Amino acid sequence: MDANGTDYAVEEAGCTGGPVSGLRVRPAKSIIGQRVMQVIQPNCRAQFTAQDVDFVLEILGPGRGNAACLVQLLADEESRDLILDDDALFRALLERRGCLQVSCRFYFYVLVRHVFKRSDLGDRVVADYVAEVLAAFSESARSECVLPGQSNPLDYFFEMVAALQKADDRTGFLLRAHIGNYSLFLSGVFPGHIRFRAESRGFPDLKYYEELGRTQYRLAGEHRLARRYQLEGVLTTLSERFESTRRALNDMADRLLFVGDGDSAISTLFNPGSGGDLTPPASA
Repeated sequence: MDANGTDYAVEEAGCTGGPVSGLRVRPAKSIIGQRVMQVIQPNCRAQFTAQDVDFVLEILGPGRGNAACLVQLLADEESRDLILDDDALFRALLERRGCLQVSCRFYFYVLVRHVFKRSDLGDRVVADYVAEVLAAFSESARSECVLPGQSNPLDYFFEMVAALQKADDRTGFLLRAHIGNYSLFLSGVFPGHIRFRAESRGFPDLKYYEELGRTQYRLAGEHRLARRYQLEGVLTTLSERFESTRRALNDMADRLLFVGDGDSAISTLFNPGSGGDLTPPASA
């Protein structure tokens, strides 16, 4: 969602023939979820599927010995993290055509981790958190931000900021983290769209998103619940290095565009309409 209310979330789609595992973004209201407002945790690496393991075996197996040995290495956290850093996995996710048989968490973690390393963002937990934020967009059940006691979702950033004035302790923490997440998502994945709207229609520019996201991440990181959920370090890092993180995601988006065919991979991932059209709804 941008500052004027254009909101996006990823949903499952059919195979597209591109190098992506059938994900796309549709217009949505919020990442937080209509039924239960949830804390996003850096849990991607703990939720890989059997298909993810099969993909690793297919790509790395020939050079890593027998399959049983590789599976055993993946069961060890330290070895797993080293294996996931292999550039061959990153290249395979970008270059393979057809419907990839991997989970969205595996897909986003490998991509995010790779571009973060190139930007000197070496903390795997931070990469895992950002990957989990992207993966959360694939869950339509978490697509609306409805505050306790209210029936209508919050559609705009200014509504969320205003809601902070009356929010209870937990809701305030979730809203601040959410605003930071969405600011990072939009400025990281759609910088060109933001620039176009800023230049042609006077909408907020990238600096606005950076400042909004940086501030809300900082305040969320200072909240007592950040310590309870062991997110203090992650949120503080995202606040202090928001621009670097945003630029790393720009790199990821550029790479997806570069390897895409007629319909770019980034459009397949995060396109609410056809042909890369990111035009906001009339109500924005």
